[in-house]
Amino acid sequence: MTKPPHQLLKPITSLAGGLSLLLLVSAPGVAIPRLDLSGYPEPAPGLKRWVIQPSGLLPRSSDAFISATPIDWRIQLIVGQTVTLDCNMQRLSGPGMTMRMLPKASGKALFEVKGPVVVSSTKMACPDDQSTRESFLSLGKQPYLVPYNASWPIVVDLPETMQLRWRIWKAETRQQNGVRL
Repeated sequence: MTKPPHQLLKPITSLAGGLSLLLLVSAPGVAIPRLDLSGYPEPAPGLKRWVIQPSGLLPRSSDAFISATPIDWRIQLIVGQTVTLDCNMQRLSGPGMTMRMLPKASGKALFEVKGPVVVSSTKMACPDDQSTRESFLSLGKQPYLVPYNASWPIVVDLPETMQLRWRIWKAETRQQNGVRL
C-alpha cells in the first residue's frame, strides 16, 4: 500500500523545518535580544554608557579540555583608548574600574571608571623618518574579569574619550593538584 504524495511530503517538510531551527540555534551570534536596562541609573555627567549583552549561544570549542559550561566562563572587560604612537613609551593613567551593586536591579552591577584618564608619555625627540601608528592602550595591568551570565547585560560607564572592548575566557576542564608544603 502506497501513501498519497501529500503524506510523503510531511516527513520531509518536518525534517526541513527541524534542520532550519537547528541551524538557527547553532549559528554563532544569533540570539534573541534581551537588553533590559531597567534599574540602572543614568550615567554621571561626563561619562558615556557602554553595554555588553552576552549571547546565550556561543560556538563550542573543538578542544575537549576547554569547558563548554558557561558557569566556567568569564568576560574580561578591557577599558582603553586608541592613540597615535611614536617612538615614546605611552600608557594610560587614571582611576581604576569600580563595581557597585544596584539594589533596584535584582543583583545587577554597574561598572564605572570615574575621573579623568590621561595618556602619559616620555618626551623623547623622535627621528624624522619614524612613522606613527594607531594603537589601543588599555587602562590597568590586571584583567578585570566578571562572571559570564547571558541573562544580564554588563553595563559600564566610562569617560567620553574611553572605549570598551571585551573577550571571553573559558576554563580548562581538567583540574590539577596543588603542592602541599
